[in-house]
Amino acid sequence: MDFDAWLAFCLTETLLCFTPGPAVLLVVSVSVARGARAGLHSALGVLVANTLYFALSAAGIGAALLASHGLFLAIKWAGAAYLVWLGARMLLSRKEPSATAPLPPTNSRSRSFLRGFVVQGANPKALVFFTALLPQFVDPGASIARQVLILGISSVAIEIVALAVYAVCAARLRRAAGAGLAAPLERVGGAFLVAAGARLAWVRSE
Repeated sequence: MDFDAWLAFCLTETLLCFTPGPAVLLVVSVSVARGARAGLHSALGVLVANTLYFALSAAGIGAALLASHGLFLAIKWAGAAYLVWLGARMLLSRKEPSATAPLPPTNSRSRSFLRGFVVQGANPKALVFFTALLPQFVDPGASIARQVLILGISSVAIEIVALAVYAVCAARLRRAAGAGLAAPLERVGGAFLVAAGARLAWVRSE
């Protein structure tokens, strides 16, 4: 893999990372509701799920998983249902969140991480993306493992930056809005997640 191929991969990854999808909408929603730190914990969960999908795609297992239409549908509908459930909880919440309240301790942080991991792990589009993208940038005449490692590290670095930008911007919006608009903003975040779930439900395996 030469420098031009690596640069093309990074540009493609950057464009796709900044395009709103279920992972981005989750991070934005969590950041609006709970602050940037919670959003970043969700982003870490997303990255762990993406790393797993990246490894499966590199090993060729991703293609085998995608060949199973039933498994694809199961993952898709589980992810869509989970997003809608999270969004509905935020929409129907009666608790008035504070715009400046600190994030509660470890259990909330691990919950944010787990949400990010489950949402991205239950998004079969991520597996489709990595399985289709990787072969286009890997030179079969060079070390496959080395190239996959470079692309994997590049992918994680780009995505953490993109998700961190979304998390920080959403948290700043939350602080700027003040306590009076914290609850409406949380409901907007919930609506984003419901919309992301509905969008994921339309994903096809082809």
